[in-house]
Amino acid sequence: MSWIDLEGAANVRDVGGLPTIDGRATRSGVLLRGDNLQGLTPSDVARLTGDVGVRTVVDLRTTGELRLEGEGPLRRTPVAHHHVPLIPEAEDEPLEDEVDRAVPHRRDRAGSTLTDMTGYYVGYVEDAPANLARALRILADPATGTAVVHCAAGKDRTGVVVALALSLAGVTRDAVVTDYVRSADRIEAVFARLTSSPTYGPSLAHVRADDLRPEAGSMERFLDHVDRAYGGPHGLAMSVGVDEETVARLSARLVGTSPRAR
Repeated sequence: MSWIDLEGAANVRDVGGLPTIDGRATRSGVLLRGDNLQGLTPSDVARLTGDVGVRTVVDLRTTGELRLEGEGPLRRTPVAHHHVPLIPEAEDEPLEDEVDRAVPHRRDRAGSTLTDMTGYYVGYVEDAPANLARALRILADPATGTAVVHCAAGKDRTGVVVALALSLAGVTRDAVVTDYVRSADRIEAVFARLTSSPTYGPSLAHVRADDLRPEAGSMERFLDHVDRAYGGPHGLAMSVGVDEETVARLSARLVGTSPRAR
């Protein structure tokens, strides 16, 4: 897992090098994950489109976040963009309320600390199965090229999509969880970016950086739920309409061949 240090984003990394259940490793330069790309500088854009070779962006933010934040500098390049929100949107809902639901954290407005983020993650699967399937299909498509999946903080919505993609490609569960937790290394910088934003700042006024910090237990409990409810990531993929061919293509892109995910 390699960090890609950028001036305008804090939590961008390549998920190459993760071990699979059959002793191989994920490829570098295929799948990146990140936080909001709205603040990318011209040099960031040049690096991502040039040295890194990004060809596709999968944007998991809500329509409200897009309208308030904007689409970001990569929109002005030939990079393909796919808007794939994982949070339900109501036509008459104020955009600010939509944003308030977009960045989960472990502190409620009364000051109580929450420890289990599983409900949020299960919600992405149950509330937006078609878009979850769409995101996985995009990542499986050979024409996608190097892709970056991102949301606001790069840890929750992005964490779920990347965890499922890696699991379907045969990455070990421990490695999937370890990759998820790596966002904790950059959480202070992520928090600083979000709280300084007019879009996200008001929703985070009552929280601290630690309230956004990912913990292994949240992803472990989510994957436990996937095992119980669907028989594992493969069963979940089938239930949302991702077929065997797509799983095989995803494995081939991320690892090189098509091991059966467990």
